Amino acid sequence: MKKTVLVIFALLIGLNVFGQMRRNRNSIPQTTREPSEKDIEKRKRLVEERKNEYIANFLTTLEADDFQKEIIKQSLNSYFIAKVALYKTRFEHSLDRDKAIKALDDTHFADLKELISEGDMNKIKELIKGEFDEQEVVKEKKKKRKKRKKKKKTKDEEDNG
Repeated sequence: MKKTVLVIFALLIGLNVFGQMRRNRNSIPQTTREPSEKDIEKRKRLVEERKNEYIANFLTTLEADDFQKEIIKQSLNSYFIAKVALYKTRFEHSLDRDKAIKALDDTHFADLKELISEGDMNKIKELIKGEFDEQEVVKEKKKKRKKRKKKKKTKDEEDNG
């Protein structure tokens, strides 16, 4: 009796595992094609849009005027282009790449030090290090929009009432 229960139990487990393996093998899509020119262009466009959005979100945190923000925006765009170029460049050792990136980080924003405030320069350094929290900025924007909508509704109600 015990042997038959164990055999049935082993068969059930074995069939269950076999069924799962078979299902997973069939449900995984096979990608055998290379990305087309259209796919590559679309991806580049999406990356560019995302970069511009990221920079725009960062610029809202700065205390600079519009002229300074425009200069910072151009400088950030050129920085990201240079950094991508460094990543695409072949180096013999990863240490060489790290040195080149550190040199870029140290020298690229040197001319901005005279133009902008110390606080904004510290924020740019945080952005370079990767410590900028974009989600926080997006949340604050949503809160401001909600407050504006509430103010607008109350203002409209006062005008109508």
